[in-house]
Amino acid sequence: MQAAIYLVLAKIPAGRVITYGDLAEMAGYPRAARRAGQALRQLPADTTLPWHRVINASGRISLPEPAAQRQRERLAQEGVIAIGGRVDLARFRWRP
Repeated sequence: MQAAIYLVLAKIPAGRVITYGDLAEMAGYPRAARRAGQALRQLPADTTLPWHRVINASGRISLPEPAAQRQRERLAQEGVIAIGGRVDLARFRWRP
């Protein structure tokens, strides 16, 4: 499962986001959002995969601080803005 999750993760373009549920579904595991999150938690600290482009279904960052701040900064560098702590999924969600 992890390999499939990582393959999809690698395809998310800069400036776009997907939800944990989207990630799991695109990897062939519908309704496995939590398992997608677990796979992301197992990424090494020096990964080049764009883990920061995955957010929760309400458009919010689910990570605790200070990781949440790093995620916000990386998304902002790509032009993804959060207003009131929420990313506009209608605008930034990736749908291949």
